[in-house]
Amino acid sequence: MEFQHPEFLYYMLPPLFILFGLLLTQKEAQATFFSQEVMDRLRVSSNRLTLKSRNALFMLIGVLMIIALASPVIPEGKVEVKAKSADIMLALDISDSMLAQDLYPNRLKLSKQKALELLKLAPNERIGVIAFAKNSYLVSPLSFDHDAVGFLLRQLSTDSITEKGTDFLSMLEVVDKSIKNESKKYLLILSDGGDKEDFSAEIAYAKEKNITIFVLGVATKKGAPIKLEEGGFIKHNGEIIVSKLNSNISTLATKTGGVFIQSIHSVDDVKAMLREIESHSEQKELKSQEIERFVPLFYFPLGLALLLLLIATSSMSKREKVSLPSAFLLFALFVTTPDVKAGLLDFMELEKAKKAYEDKDYETSSKLYSDYAKSSQKKQSYYNAANALYKVGKYKEARELYEQAQFSEPLQRADNFANLGNAYAKEPNKENLEKAIGAYESALKLKEDKDTRENLEAVKKALENMNNQENQQQQNQDKNEDNKEKNQDQSQKQQNNNQENKENSQENQKQNENSQEQKNNKNQKEQESQNKQNAQDKKQEQKESENEKKEQEHKEKNEQDAAKELKEEKPQEKGHSMNSSQKPQEMSDKEEKKWLQMLNKDPSTYLYRLNENRNDRQENTNEKPW
Repeated sequence: MEFQHPEFLYYMLPPLFILFGLLLTQKEAQATFFSQEVMDRLRVSSNRLTLKSRNALFMLIGVLMIIALASPVIPEGKVEVKAKSADIMLALDISDSMLAQDLYPNRLKLSKQKALELLKLAPNERIGVIAFAKNSYLVSPLSFDHDAVGFLLRQLSTDSITEKGTDFLSMLEVVDKSIKNESKKYLLILSDGGDKEDFSAEIAYAKEKNITIFVLGVATKKGAPIKLEEGGFIKHNGEIIVSKLNSNISTLATKTGGVFIQSIHSVDDVKAMLREIESHSEQKELKSQEIERFVPLFYFPLGLALLLLLIATSSMSKREKVSLPSAFLLFALFVTTPDVKAGLLDFMELEKAKKAYEDKDYETSSKLYSDYAKSSQKKQSYYNAANALYKVGKYKEARELYEQAQFSEPLQRADNFANLGNAYAKEPNKENLEKAIGAYESALKLKEDKDTRENLEAVKKALENMNNQENQQQQNQDKNEDNKEKNQDQSQKQQNNNQENKENSQENQKQNENSQEQKNNKNQKEQESQNKQNAQDKKQEQKESENEKKEQEHKEKNEQDAAKELKEEKPQEKGHSMNSSQKPQEMSDKEEKKWLQMLNKDPSTYLYRLNENRNDRQENTNEKPW
């Protein structure tokens, strides 16, 4: 056995011995006036502790307490502890485009929440922060002090840098300068991607400087206008700008060996990104140290000191009417009391639960805290147990313990209400969301907190969406019922119409049969009449053909007679005109009519077309003479 803090023995035991040495050697006040023999005769006999005995017990109690302070232990051996870290640099885009509200509450605030979640999920990593827009600035170097890094993160806003625009190359230069002499550099960018299409220069620089880039895209493809604090929107050339997620930034991650993930409202994207970074990164050993392990023994002298303190302060007499001695009564008290709220070794269980919680073994931590909460009935123990149950996803059990942790101090009550609201919001139905809103509002009445306020707004929005969906579903259901009733009415009408059509078709069939007979009789009569008419037309055509043939023969005969007469005439002398007896014979009216008919039947006859065109042509007054 050895002592971890022997200085307590060196500096506290000697004064203790001197003090109690004086107390033990001093005489009673009566002894200065009476001899010891007289004092023994005057003193009433009682079996109580004397002053010296009581002082001796107090001295022994003091010695035991000093031994407990010196931490007696039993060595168990040595363990080598190595501190490893994959240094991660966070680059936060704080350009004006990050004010767009396509993600709640806006892109910049959501990016800061994601960065703070990463700090919680990676407690053993060194993390630094860079803020960038047109130019880039180092906000925090690589550090294990996540509280300080988180404080600096919360202070960032778009007003932190006055230059407008987004320059990724300048940000990479700051990363290279802030992480020196490292074989590998890991960078996580939280940005909407800006408006750049080609990242070839940035990719080449990252490969040259051995920077692996991971990108968390904090924007949507639909985008949103950029709202200013005074209520207006950012414009370019008189038109409102709609900022969208630049998907081209994914090449900056994939071509440098990293990963691109589009952000969502839950922390799952941060968890996935941290897993990817850990799988790609090479954790370097920062420090290695051998630590001795011990079995603590301080509770033994401390427990014995408390027992002696009870005996020393006891005023119980040992007269005959007392049936049990004081020590036995104290022993019976410790053994038979069933309602003991806490034991002497409870701190060990709490230490185990705390260590399991810090090591992310939430299952073990929740069990230890829950058992201790049931046995101790302490408000803080209920709160710790609820936190552990919340981490393992047992939200219903966590809510029950949060409700039992009724703190009196306002700040503790505010934190308890905020966590209770989170536990309700994790199982989102209408009733739980309403209870979550009530818990958040109770927390904000006690203490104004930014995260709680944002959670309240998010839950209100989720409840509103849920109510809208229920209303839409109810409207659709009512509409479907109306359509169903209309379809039933239409179906009934259709059946009635079909029945009527069937009856009508039977009647029509009978009428059609009668009409068909009448129609056949009528057609037969028309056919006979048509045959008679055709026979008459045929006779008429034959008659006309015979007449035309006779006229043709008569015409040829006249032409021949005229030709004979011309040949028989004497030649006409030059310079003299022909007399009236010498005129050619004129064409009869019937022959003229016949020739006109022949001309009109010949489509190639120019004269016929000319006449036809002349009758139909409209006169064009603007037509030129040529």
